[in-house]
Amino acid sequence: MQINQPSNQIKLTNVSVVRLKKGGKRFEIACYKNKVQEWRSGVETDIDDVLQIANVFVNVSKGELAKSQDLQKSFGTTDTNTIVKEILKKGELQVGEKEREHDLSSVRREIATLVAEKCVDPATQRPYPVGVIDKAMTEAGFSVRPGKNAKSQVSECIKLLQTHSKLPIQRARMRIRVTLPTADAEKLKSKVLEGADSVEKEEPGAEEWEAIILIDPSQFRIINDLLQKECKGRGRLETLTFAATAGS
Repeated sequence: MQINQPSNQIKLTNVSVVRLKKGGKRFEIACYKNKVQEWRSGVETDIDDVLQIANVFVNVSKGELAKSQDLQKSFGTTDTNTIVKEILKKGELQVGEKEREHDLSSVRREIATLVAEKCVDPATQRPYPVGVIDKAMTEAGFSVRPGKNAKSQVSECIKLLQTHSKLPIQRARMRIRVTLPTADAEKLKSKVLEGADSVEKEEPGAEEWEAIILIDPSQFRIINDLLQKECKGRGRLETLTFAATAGS
């Protein structure tokens, strides 16, 4: 016997749902996976390529469509295109549990990779394998923050590893060369050197002063800004290597 599906129900699969609560009602739209973020970032501009179906739902998983009177009351219109764009702009993207776990796992792996690239073992000045960093993250109790990209969580992760794990770790030092006219060096070299972890070479000359120093990467911009402001283009700043890879 054939079972007829109610006319206000539509079944969809492999769908990303965007939900907006408005006027005391819940409204949902069915989108293709990954297209919502592309629309919001401006990469995708054709709404037909974002929506699986140009309808407004009360519940996408049940295939239950919103009633016209509810749309009018909540949005002040029944124009589907207008309503869909508002839901896309203001709604919350619903993520399934398996998808969420996969996303968090991918971000965690990316964080571990970035930490491994930026940090070293203080004793050997060599980088750790990503697997070692990941184990230390678990030991330190690091949790990925949903909704934030990997890069924005790296500094927090490094601080947590330094305080809550047994892994000795520090940021890799940058090896840079600073060159200043002798006249500028007299007033600036102390400020440059105070940002250094160590000084490899310092060569005062008749016309120029040059130093090769190891610094924390956070000091690079400070020194660069100092040279730009005080030397007006007369000084030079050159990155040589990261200490983490020097000699390896």
